[in-house]
Amino acid sequence: MPLLLRRALTGLLVVLAQWLVFGRLRLWGAFPDLVLLYVALQAVQFGRLAGTAAGFGTGLLMDVLYGTWGLHMTLKTVIGFVVGFFRSDQGEYLRLAPPVAFLGGLVVALVHHGLMVIVLALDQDTRTLFLVTGLWLGSALYTAFIALLAALYRSR
Repeated sequence: MPLLLRRALTGLLVVLAQWLVFGRLRLWGAFPDLVLLYVALQAVQFGRLAGTAAGFGTGLLMDVLYGTWGLHMTLKTVIGFVVGFFRSDQGEYLRLAPPVAFLGGLVVALVHHGLMVIVLALDQDTRTLFLVTGLWLGSALYTAFIALLAALYRSR
């Protein structure tokens, strides 16, 4: 199977897993963002172009599923582009140590969810503590924990 088709199918499966499973695994209102981790991994492995394309494609699918036209697509495209500056030389054979995966997932999720909270607060003209504690910090920690579990599973 060609590499581009394999990446596209993997992105589709990740979006479906996020929509059907991980979006429903809420803890105190916080939820993990598996799609964000996929976009960041594509960007680190293959560079800015792959990260931007993965962010655009998966973000567009999420916007279609959730009805948030443009929000996920824009944020995930920007994150894929920025993380792509930190491309690894190992490419497809990249193995992240669990602490590195946790910290990387935490930083990427803090930036992504922080931007999302700002956009949502400006759009809805609201200022609640839940936006900071639940959507920003809680979801970022939850996403980083999923990155840690994935790195532990992959390193065994």
